[in-house]
Amino acid sequence: MTSKVVREAPLSQRIHSIDDVRMLAGEHLGHSRFVKITQAMISTFADVTGDHQWIHVDELRAQSGPFATTIAHGYLIIALIPSLLNEVLIVEEAGTRINYGLNRVRFVTPVPEGSEVRLGASVVSVESVGGGWQIVLDVTMEIRDVDKPACVAQVVYRWYGA
Repeated sequence: MTSKVVREAPLSQRIHSIDDVRMLAGEHLGHSRFVKITQAMISTFADVTGDHQWIHVDELRAQSGPFATTIAHGYLIIALIPSLLNEVLIVEEAGTRINYGLNRVRFVTPVPEGSEVRLGASVVSVESVGGGWQIVLDVTMEIRDVDKPACVAQVVYRWYGA
């Protein structure tokens, strides 16, 4: 008898209205898919930001560095949060969602080129603000097969209905 490998489909929280977000306070939203961090991504990020530190872009020199390869910029990992968050929380109502900022960020573990990362998120709080909602989320960027996360952050969004 052969066993069939079944992949678990990721379940996303789905809300129909921006106002439904208040029901998610205290909820863990789940995990996104894994995204591979390639040297092309790292180099493009370096070009966009002007941060060409050798640990990110000089593959030859990085081989003799502390991680034996290039590593992703911490801010590249942060920049992945909005798109990966859209995988774990789907809002069907059209509206405006604004990245309002970060309360705290820690880069716990370097992300070597070739690693795969994913997002896990929990809703800390939801508060009414001027015709919309302020949503605070605890976000963890995990590295596949690594015990410590790449990054932990508390992100703040403002959402306004259509």
